[in-house]
Amino acid sequence: MVEHVKKPEWLKIRLRGNEHFAETKRIVESHCLHTICTSGKCPNMGECWSRGTATFMIAGEICTRSCRFCNTLTGKPLPLDPQEPGSVAESVRLMQLKHAVVTSVDRDDLPDLGAGHWAATIREIKAVNPGTSLEVLIPDFQGRLDLVDLVVDAHPEIISHNMETVRRISPTVRSAAKYETSLAVLRHIAERGVTAKTGIMVGLGETEEEVWELMDDVLNQGVRILTIGQYLQPSRKNIPVSEYIHPDQFAAYREKALEKGFRHVESAPLVRSSYHAEKHV
Repeated sequence: MVEHVKKPEWLKIRLRGNEHFAETKRIVESHCLHTICTSGKCPNMGECWSRGTATFMIAGEICTRSCRFCNTLTGKPLPLDPQEPGSVAESVRLMQLKHAVVTSVDRDDLPDLGAGHWAATIREIKAVNPGTSLEVLIPDFQGRLDLVDLVVDAHPEIISHNMETVRRISPTVRSAAKYETSLAVLRHIAERGVTAKTGIMVGLGETEEEVWELMDDVLNQGVRILTIGQYLQPSRKNIPVSEYIHPDQFAAYREKALEKGFRHVESAPLVRSSYHAEKHV
């Protein structure tokens, strides 16, 4: 039987709600949109929605992969919604976002793995919101760089792809993605001249030295923005937390990352890949 580690005081979340939270919720629900905020049980949803910010999740809510850390539904997805790019673009307009973030489930069931839908969504957001900068958090597209190029050619300002964890633990918690494949995707993004970003979770049993090794690995691919946050077990079916990392260690990781050459680093227990994303542009 797995022993569960007690959650420390610094991870207690103060729930927020104001008129911005209510309006964001109304816009998301009225356009039948999905957000990683809700599907991923993000601890910052109250804060972000209260600031009028949400991370849109496109290509449906059912993922074709079943990573052990993730709470997103897994199974056979529904067909893509051709109206979704327009709905997301209109929601960005209604929220008056200066910076929008979009992610997606994995769609390994599609011939182009969802890349065409990604490109259409980016183009529509930019057409409707020419003054809004855009960050996209993409899957690995099975390492097919021609599909990554479809996203790059739609011209988002930042393209993020998460490493999720260190090299040793990656096969344990990621169902299909490979550490080296993710590095190759990030390298291709940077080589195409787009700002490349990645994020990791800690508290899965990694060592400090392994985190430093990951920093070096992604820096060598051209990544300049890094997020580090505490893994939180979203449900009993997900892999349990090995350790709750102290805020002082997160501060040390941030200092080390900046020393190594990252341009911008978010490192704290409740940081997620899109947290304070507007600051990264």
